[in-house]
Amino acid sequence: MIQHYAIDNIVGHSAWTEQVRNRIMQIADHRYSVLISGPSGTGKELIARAIHTHGKRVEKPFIPVNCAAIPSGLFSSQLFGHVKGAFTGAEYSSLGCFRAADGGTIFLDEIGELDLECQAKLLRVLQERLVVPVGSHDGTEVDVRILAATNRNLAEEVRAGRFRLDLYYRLNVLSVETLGLKDRVEDVENLATYFLAKTATDSGLPLKQISPAALALLQSYSWPGNVRELQNMIERAVVFTEGDVIRPEAFAQISGGTADELFVTRDELSVENASPESPPKSAEPANFQETISGFDEVSGNWLTLVEIEKQHIRKTLEETFYNQSAAARLLGVDRKLLARKIKKYGIVTPKTRSARLSQSK
Repeated sequence: MIQHYAIDNIVGHSAWTEQVRNRIMQIADHRYSVLISGPSGTGKELIARAIHTHGKRVEKPFIPVNCAAIPSGLFSSQLFGHVKGAFTGAEYSSLGCFRAADGGTIFLDEIGELDLECQAKLLRVLQERLVVPVGSHDGTEVDVRILAATNRNLAEEVRAGRFRLDLYYRLNVLSVETLGLKDRVEDVENLATYFLAKTATDSGLPLKQISPAALALLQSYSWPGNVRELQNMIERAVVFTEGDVIRPEAFAQISGGTADELFVTRDELSVENASPESPPKSAEPANFQETISGFDEVSGNWLTLVEIEKQHIRKTLEETFYNQSAAARLLGVDRKLLARKIKKYGIVTPKTRSARLSQSK
C-alpha cells in the first residue's frame, strides 16, 4: 500500500511534474498544514497521499474526509466523534475522523465546500489541537497533520465572505498548486501509457498500444476533466478496441460522435496564445496501412513532390479524423501552415463538405 502512493506514481516529465515531486519531498517530513489547490481531476488526493507516504507519519493512519459529502448537522459527529446516547440513534460511541487519525494525517478534501458554521468548528480544533466529542464535555488532545484540498480559489472565497480568513491562514502554511492537463500536454503520452498498463493489470486484458495518430488526438484535446478524464477515456478505449492497437476511431465511437466533434483543440480555445514561429512537437510517423508511393499505378506517371505531399496530408487527415491540430502534430508543422496547404490543394474535409452542401441548398 505504501508503494502504491509513492512519489513515482505521479506520472509525467513536464516541468510542473518535476516541480511537484520536489515539492512533496521538501514538505513531507514537516508537521505544518498543507493546502493543495487546483482544478478537479488533477490528482490532489494522490499528492496528499504521497506527502503522507514520504513523511515521518507513514506508519500511522491516513484518513481521507470528503467535506462536500458531510451534511452540516453531522459534521461534528463525523469529524470529532460522539458518545453513546448523544443523539437519537447513537447506540455506540464513535471516535470520529480526527481521533482515528491521531499520530497520522487527516486529508480534508473539498475544504472549500464547508459552510461558515462548520469552518468555525474546524478552526477551533486546529487552534487547540483538542477534540470534544458530541455529547461530552471532556476534550481529547490529538496529534494530527492537516492536509486540505480544494478546486476553489480560497483567497477569492475569503474576499467574498464565504471562507474564514483565520481558517485560510491555518490551512495555507505550506501549499501545492496543481495544473490542468491542457497546460502540461507533454505528460499525456506518459499518462496514457501508464493507464494502458494499469487497465491491462486490473482487467486482465492484453496490454494494448496507442497509435501515433490516436496519441496526437489526445495531445490536441482540451481535457476539461484533466487526468481523471484521460484515465476514463483510456479505459473505455481498451474495452472498445478489439485489436492490439488503439486507433483514433476508438475515441470517437465511445463518445457517440465523430472525433472532430469530440476534440476541441487548445488552438481553438486559445488562439491568442498561438505561436506560429514554434511548430508543434512532431509525433512518431503514423503506421499507415497504405504507404505513399512515388508511382501512380492508375496514370502510370511518377508523382511529383507536390502530389506526394498532397497525398500524405490527405492520408494524415484521414488517420486523425480530420483533426487539424493532431494532423499538424504528426506532420511536424504549424497548424496554420497545414490549413493553408489544405486550402491550396483543395483537400475536402467534413467541414468544407458540409459548407458546400449548405451553400447548394
